[in-house]
Amino acid sequence: MSTDYSTLLIAEYDHWAIYLHPNQGYLGRCVIWCKRSDALSLTDATIEEQQELFTALRNLEKALHNCFQPNLLNFAFLGNETKHLHGHVIPRYKSPRKFMGIIFTDDLWGKNYRTNHGYVFSKEVLNKVRDLLKNSLRRQHGTSSGKKRT
Repeated sequence: MSTDYSTLLIAEYDHWAIYLHPNQGYLGRCVIWCKRSDALSLTDATIEEQQELFTALRNLEKALHNCFQPNLLNFAFLGNETKHLHGHVIPRYKSPRKFMGIIFTDDLWGKNYRTNHGYVFSKEVLNKVRDLLKNSLRRQHGTSSGKKRT
């Protein structure tokens, strides 16, 4: 990962890790990262990785809805800048959301999302969003990682 996401870890699974994206132009935007070092393409994911990916995404979707009530989620597995298997989970909102005194507006609602690289958020805001999602996942599964107990 070219950016150091270590402080933005939300949940770990056997094959995947979920991180808060530092650009919160879309409130709750996350990255899901395949832990296998040679993973490049979604189509090359093992059956175990595929199954766990869908479990992790369902869990994250519930957490995002619990915390921010997005109207829709976009999932993007692009690989243009970072040549490793990962995806972006982008919450979309019909109406503005207010969080920590900041108004988050999805100006492109109903259209393809676009990343505005100009959004800079304090560590306090990033940590609060991360912690809300992390705690929501813990409440779902009663664990510290977001994984279901076996």
